[in-house]
Order: sequence, then structure tokens, then C-alpha cells
Amino acid sequence: MSAIFVIGSSNTDMVIRSDKLPAPGETILGGEFLMTAGGKGANQAVAAAKLGGKVTFACKVGDDIFGRQALQGFQQAGINTEFVLTDPVYPSGVALILVDGKGENSIAVAPGANGALDIDDLEKVIEQIKKGDIVLIQLEIPIPTVAHAIKRCHDKGARVILNPAPASLLDDSLFRFVDIITPNETEAELLTGIKVTGLQSAAEAALILQRKGIAHVIITMGPKGAYLHNTSLKTMIPSVSVVAVDSTAAGDVFNGALAVALTENQDMEQAVLFACKAAAVSVTRMGAQASAPLRHEL
Repeated sequence: MSAIFVIGSSNTDMVIRSDKLPAPGETILGGEFLMTAGGKGANQAVAAAKLGGKVTFACKVGDDIFGRQALQGFQQAGINTEFVLTDPVYPSGVALILVDGKGENSIAVAPGANGALDIDDLEKVIEQIKKGDIVLIQLEIPIPTVAHAIKRCHDKGARVILNPAPASLLDDSLFRFVDIITPNETEAELLTGIKVTGLQSAAEAALILQRKGIAHVIITMGPKGAYLHNTSLKTMIPSVSVVAVDSTAAGDVFNGALAVALTENQDMEQAVLFACKAAAVSVTRMGAQASAPLRHEL
């Protein structure tokens, strides 16, 4: 089995669940509070590890209780934490998350130490990457660090999965180093200018991304499933119908599961279906890393 290297962010999520999301200037009483481990990179690393992946995680946390708790959680999940660094200046990242009664959410992130993860911090972990390994990267760390990591990992012969979240504009020249990209509808629109509302618009957006040099485009579309576009397939992979409680980490679980499936040599269509199932399980319960399923639950 190939190894999975996740390069990204670690946050502590502070979640309030209430009947509805507050409007600007509105205060809502009666919410339920939950504090849990999060951060897109950490979520994806834990999701992959819980599904049986051989995972190494590279990130930066603060020298504080949140950072120490995060490190302990990674170790308990069976993740190689050799490259989890502690920043002496910045605190650990924190996300404030509001979740409504339908499972929709609104999130604000204070990146803290995530914003201090620089190019030099990644050299030792990149040295460990071998041809055929999977590298999974998101956009909650500085974009120059992301760009450097993608290029270096591509040069090492790794298969690079870019989850372009949170939504951010990227230099088109970067895409030729990316093997697989996994935007949601909002992120796909930002990268292509196409508003993704269904199968036809997803196909149009995916074609634009493919023409930028990406072999496999996977647009995640929530309960609809995911649209897969490559040279041989242009198809919608359906999700599983569930009652959503909290969609906070669904995309992260999808990406972690996709990485695991690919290390097991599942073909791309099987891998996307596997990832859709994992994401469906995750939205049926609260929390980010806590919602990631174990293998038998799929």
C-alpha cells in the first residue's frame, strides 16, 4: 500500500448548534456548545487514518493546550506525527462554527500557527515522499507554501490531490502539477467562472479545469454526490441518502477517504463512490474529526 502524506492545517473547532444561523446583528439563545478537533488538513489526515490509510501529517500548531491536544489526537488515530511542528510565537488555529437545524454551517477561522507554516518547514517531510505516494493538500495554509509543496511533491513522483478549500484564486500555472482536484460547487465556480448548479454546469466547469492540465476533476456536490471528469469518464457518482446533522467536515472526510481508496488501487470511479459513502456517514453526526467513520461503517 502506498503512503498518504497530508500537508495542511490543524484547528480547534468551537461549535454552537442552534435552530437557525443568526442574521447580521442578531443574537440567538438556546444553542448547544461543542469543542472538537478540526482543521481541514487534520480532518483529512484523521479521516484517512480511521479508514486504514498509512498517514503522515505535516502541520504547525501553537505551544498551547490546543496544540498539545491536537498532537495527542493525531497519535491516537495512528498518524505519524514526526512532522507536526510547534510554533514558538503563534497560537494554535481556532475555528468558530455555527450549525443550524438542517446541518448547514457558517465558519470563521483564525489561522494562528497555520499561517506560519512555510516552505522550509516542509523540506524534511517532502524528502520522505516516494514515487506513487498520495499527497493531499488544502488551502488553510499560506498559498506560497501550498504551491511549493505541490511542485516538489509532483517532482518526487507522488500523486497530488488538491482540495482547493477554503475557496481561493490560484495561479493557473500550478494546475499542471496537480493530478486530482476536488472542489465543491462554490470553489469550482471561483476557479472556472461557471456557476455549478447541476450535471451540465459541473461538466462545463470540469472541462475548464481539465484543460488547465488536471487529469482528474471531482466536483463534490453535497447530497447529490460527486461529478467525476477525466479522459475516459464523465459521470455523476451518487451519494447515499442520509439525514444530515452536521456537514462541517464532509468534504474533508471525502478527501481522506479518496486518498485511502487510491492507495488500495481502487479505480477512480470506485474511489469516488467510496469517498461519497464516507462523507455520507460523517454528516449524520456532530463534529469534524469525531464524525469521520471507521472502515466497517461504510
